[in-house]
Amino acid sequence: MKKGRSAQPKDWREARRFRAWDLYQKGWKQSHIAEALGVTQGAVSQWLKQAREGGIETLRARKAPGPKSRLTSEQRARIPDLLKRGAEAFGFRGEIWTNSRVAVVIWREFGVRYHRDHVGRILKGCGWSVQKPIRRASQRDEEAIERWRKERWPEVKKSDRRKADSHLGGRIGILPVAGSSANLCPRRPDTHHPLVSVP
Repeated sequence: MKKGRSAQPKDWREARRFRAWDLYQKGWKQSHIAEALGVTQGAVSQWLKQAREGGIETLRARKAPGPKSRLTSEQRARIPDLLKRGAEAFGFRGEIWTNSRVAVVIWREFGVRYHRDHVGRILKGCGWSVQKPIRRASQRDEEAIERWRKERWPEVKKSDRRKADSHLGGRIGILPVAGSSANLCPRRPDTHHPLVSVP
């Protein structure tokens, strides 16, 4: 009994399988279907067998399931609770979670090894984002730093600018030349680059 399709094909491969079934229903031989669709007879035979045994919907494209997760859903559900205990509870220095640290905890708790990049995907699935450590001095004085930025830093910038201006002025002088024009030339001639006089 011929069954109709409920939706349009998702891609050309799926459409090709449905076309093979349609041609078979019209009485075409497998070899002719294969030739018309540019596939092997083995592929046509497999598609027709699927449709006969499981119905025409078995010809639809299915997303590959991918490898089975090595952590059970119960183990994945426990990860946020483990992380809430803090990194130091697992022997790490500082309360910062990184992918590498979480990978170690998963290995210790569940006996499953994951690459740190894959741990990021697991954490995202659990609704967690990894913290990235910011390296700072342990005796950092935030008030003193802010005071320095507001009071001292503007002076440092001004003094640097003055030094640059005076340095530039010490190296370049304006010399009068015949007529009313002026040329720039080094005050102290560089021995490696002798001055060339301009007539």
